[in-house]
Amino acid sequence: MSETERLVFIVDDDQDIRTSLTRALRQRGFAVEAFESARAFLAAFDGSRAACLVLDYGMPEVNGLELQEELNRLQWPLAVVFITGHGGVRESVQAMRGGAIDFLEKPFRQSELVERIESALDIARERHAAQASRQAFRTRFSRLTERETEIVEQVLANPAEASSKEIGLALGISPRTVDHHRARILEKLNVRSLVELVRLATTVGGEGQPE
Repeated sequence: MSETERLVFIVDDDQDIRTSLTRALRQRGFAVEAFESARAFLAAFDGSRAACLVLDYGMPEVNGLELQEELNRLQWPLAVVFITGHGGVRESVQAMRGGAIDFLEKPFRQSELVERIESALDIARERHAAQASRQAFRTRFSRLTERETEIVEQVLANPAEASSKEIGLALGISPRTVDHHRARILEKLNVRSLVELVRLATTVGGEGQPE
C-alpha cells in the first residue's frame, strides 16, 4: 500500500503534539500533513483525497466539533479520530454521533492511535469510492435526452407502476416508443435493469432522484 493511500491529516494547535505525531506516523509509513488550526486545514485541503483526520477537540476560534460539523456538511471522504486533553462525556458523545471513529484522551498510546487511524482509512476509502461512483452516475445521467429524463423520472416516482404502457399514458407516447427509450437509458447509464437503476439513483440522490 502506497503512502498516498495512507494519508493522515493532523489538526492541533499544540506544536509539540503536531511534531511528535507527525514523526511517529511517518515512521510507520503514513503520509502526514499537519495544521495548527481548522481554518488552515480547510484552506489547504479540497476534499479530493481519502484520508484520516486526527483532530484536536479543544482549539481556539474553531474547535474540533465545529470543524467536524463543517466536514459533514461538505461530505468530504474523511474519517475523524478525535484527540483531546480536556473533553468530557458530552463532547465525546457529540463527536461519535457526528461520525467520529473514536475520541481518545491525551495521553494515549501511539499504538492505539495507529489502530484507530487504520480503521478510519478503511472507512475513508469506502466513502471516496462511493463518491466517485455517484459522480460517475450523475455524469452519465446528464447525457440523457429530455425525453429519456422524463421516463427516468416516471420510473423513480413510482417504480411499482413503471410499465411501458403506464409511462406511455403519462407522457402521451406509445409503449413501443417507451421501450426504445428505456433501452437507450439502460445503455447510457450502464445499468442492466430498471431495478438496478432505481437502486443506484436512490443511493446517489438520497431521495430517489439524481441531483
